[in-house]
Amino acid sequence: MWAREKDDSTLLSCRVHPNSSREGIGEIRDDCLTIYLNAPAVEGKANSALIKFLSKGIGVAKSRVSIVKGGKSRNKLVAVEGKRPEEIARTLGISL
Repeated sequence: MWAREKDDSTLLSCRVHPNSSREGIGEIRDDCLTIYLNAPAVEGKANSALIKFLSKGIGVAKSRVSIVKGGKSRNKLVAVEGKRPEEIARTLGISL
């Protein structure tokens, strides 16, 4: 499952495609949420763009979104504080 609850946070399994021509959410493949970002994967720009994109899309402050695992990989584990998986899926328009 691409979203799971842990304590008062939700962990999202994401596959990030940096330097993409479009920015948005793609399909769920291999239990990972595919996210396309315009930012290049240089000096943490794609990671910052991912946090900004998710915080805006989910409707939480950037400080409540953090990359737990995969800071230098396309496959990332992202924590979102204060939101349940169902809320995140509904806000992003994705089914669990």
